[in-house]
Amino acid sequence: MKRDEPAPRWSWAHFDGLGPGDLYDILELRTAVFIVEQHCAYQDTDGADRVAHHLWARGQDGKIAAYLRVVPPGVKYSEPSLGRIATSLSSRRSGLGRALVREGIARAERLYGPCPIRIGAQRYLLKFYAEFGFVSTGFEYDEDDIPHTEMLREASRKT
Repeated sequence: MKRDEPAPRWSWAHFDGLGPGDLYDILELRTAVFIVEQHCAYQDTDGADRVAHHLWARGQDGKIAAYLRVVPPGVKYSEPSLGRIATSLSSRRSGLGRALVREGIARAERLYGPCPIRIGAQRYLLKFYAEFGFVSTGFEYDEDDIPHTEMLREASRKT
């Protein structure tokens, strides 16, 4: 995070614990990033939201500035996964995205213990996710006309 940026205040809830306002704001950010910015018409709500835990932080304006979901093992992959990782346009290059991924990994490990975590990364973000220990599995695919690569982070070792 930049020095003048306050530390994010994380909110965390299973789908069943999301209030309608939070759910609306989450979907608003996801629509802005994944559909409008990326010029990609696709069905964002995919069923995984209902079984996932959701992590987000709001900016000083009260809008959601960063978001991801932790999907349980067996839903998208055999491992738990992080997905729908997004930061608002106004929050980019502030360090919030890195803080979000670090917090998402920590929350996934609290839920499932030290275990591998899998993501489907947009290809241009491979170096970003590598900073957190994610390694390409070599499986590349297009999702909604956007090149993706599957990445795996091995289980953390607690000492």
